[in-house]
Amino acid sequence: MSIVVTGATGHLGRLVVEQLLEKVPAERITAVVRTPEKAADLAGRGVRIAVADYNAPETFDGLFAAGDRVLLISGNEFDKGRVQQHRVVIDAAEAAGVALLAYTSAPGSLTAALADDHRGTEEALLASGLPYTLLRNGWYHENYTEQLAPVLEHGAVVQAAGEGRISSASRADYAAAAVAVLTGEGHENRTYELGGDQAWGFAEFAAEVSRQTGKEIDYRPVSVEEYQGILAGAGLPGPLAAILAGVDASIEKGELVVDSGDLSRLTGRPTTPLAESVAAALEG
Repeated sequence: MSIVVTGATGHLGRLVVEQLLEKVPAERITAVVRTPEKAADLAGRGVRIAVADYNAPETFDGLFAAGDRVLLISGNEFDKGRVQQHRVVIDAAEAAGVALLAYTSAPGSLTAALADDHRGTEEALLASGLPYTLLRNGWYHENYTEQLAPVLEHGAVVQAAGEGRISSASRADYAAAAVAVLTGEGHENRTYELGGDQAWGFAEFAAEVSRQTGKEIDYRPVSVEEYQGILAGAGLPGPLAAILAGVDASIEKGELVVDSGDLSRLTGRPTTPLAESVAAALEG
């Protein structure tokens, strides 16, 4: 029986594999990647590497075995039809008779267009009859802490979220939740709403960056349309800029506040404070 992680060299997937290596023997872990060179270090530690692509269904033929536990990490190719990409994995898992398929989804409260592909995937997974776990990941600290250069350059956090608040957590926290499901028992046919223990707003984020850097950083709220233009001007493709601006509109409505406590319960520890991720980003 393998624990299989798709997208294993992505930001989240790599953290999941790293944390799995702390809990189970390497030979029980299969990392599914598109570019094996990026997984050479994992192969060197004894992890089995499988090369497959969501856009090439035949590459998943025979990849799974009966009894496997699979983590389907959602794809990031917004223009390639993500639901169909994910169906490739679900169909292969169903054919093999895997023991569990966990999927990294989005909070049930999120109505932004970003959530559409996740809802479509959830529907396909439930229709398959496979034992499933829905890991409805909230927003990541890193969505903001990895974008500090323009904040420091302009002395401002610019978002279209008004006074909205976010229950974000670190990628490592969400990875730990996935590992708990993949290595634990009793998670079949469960849905977890995952988010950080403490919700925060962008004025607080600006104040925290200001505190840690000694620079004056303000929060400058803008309209969704203006923010979409800023993102497009920074080089993001138009459709992706629209999706991200739409998320800010959802934040303003409170749709990324997740107060279930599921994340800290699954991991057995408090979630990473935003200030800690800001500090790590500034040190990096």
